[in-house]
Amino acid sequence: MEKRMAKRLGREVGVVGLGCWQLGSDWGQVDESDALAVLHGAVDTGVTFLDTADVYGDGRSETLVGRFLRERGDAQLTVATKMGRRLDQVPENYTRENFRAWNDRSRANLGVDTLDLVQLHCPPTAVYSRDEVYDALDELVADKRIAAYGVSVERVDEALTAIARPGVASVQIILNALRQKPLEQVLPAAAEAGVAIIARVPLASGLLSGRYTAATTFGADDHRTYNRHGEAFDVGETFAGVPFEVGLEAVERLRALVPAEATMAQFALRWIVDLPQVTVVIPGARNAEQARGNASAADLAPLGEQVHAAVREVYDELVRPHVHDRW
Repeated sequence: MEKRMAKRLGREVGVVGLGCWQLGSDWGQVDESDALAVLHGAVDTGVTFLDTADVYGDGRSETLVGRFLRERGDAQLTVATKMGRRLDQVPENYTRENFRAWNDRSRANLGVDTLDLVQLHCPPTAVYSRDEVYDALDELVADKRIAAYGVSVERVDEALTAIARPGVASVQIILNALRQKPLEQVLPAAAEAGVAIIARVPLASGLLSGRYTAATTFGADDHRTYNRHGEAFDVGETFAGVPFEVGLEAVERLRALVPAEATMAQFALRWIVDLPQVTVVIPGARNAEQARGNASAADLAPLGEQVHAAVREVYDELVRPHVHDRW
């Protein structure tokens, strides 16, 4: 698999990684054996970057990744986790003391002394501008509790604020064919600063897999049921914030662009991989077959300017009015 490196991150990673939210919660039940099979399937197909968080299953995802690391001790992997969403989302909770406590818990869950990358997990906007927040993160690096830190953001302006901070190694942001605003400012700014871009929600919660119809339903424990309108967390995390019926229409328009040798999901991932400023894209998976299929998107040929223009046209005509000015 192609590997990419951002200067501030300081390590090469495979361009398609694995998002481990599904292995913790909010996507229906994934049992332990299936979760470990997902991890093995992804790494066997060339994935070297795993993204988890302390809040996914209240530590379940981190713990499963930690078990996997012990099973695959020879693998050269980068594990990113996130912190901050296990408490009320107020700026006052983003303190040095809480950072150290959260860090202790994640290191124990993952079974490591030093975390490769820790990201603030979509905190309140004010947090990105607080000097004391970055001082505390710098201290974690100095103490070798973490190797690097970054941020996960909802909004473009939050990303740009973080990129301006010299210690920020990565920005994780929603980026896919239905959420294209980061292409305008965030990707160029990150490339100039040497900040890694981690593209999340790349399949728009499965919309861009092309498998859903207007009749598709999801379980009660699946955020695609209970967060359709942002009832539990930012609505942008569910279907990338695109109204379900609009997303279905866009997918039908995009389907004609998919190469014969690719699935719809692989096409959507390749669209992101074609962006040179993206360091790694992190699709999730519920089984090993999905994980292997996602990783194989890196093997597809670039889609070409004509296809990218056509994707942009679909976005501009159908999706832009619903998402572009919101995030």
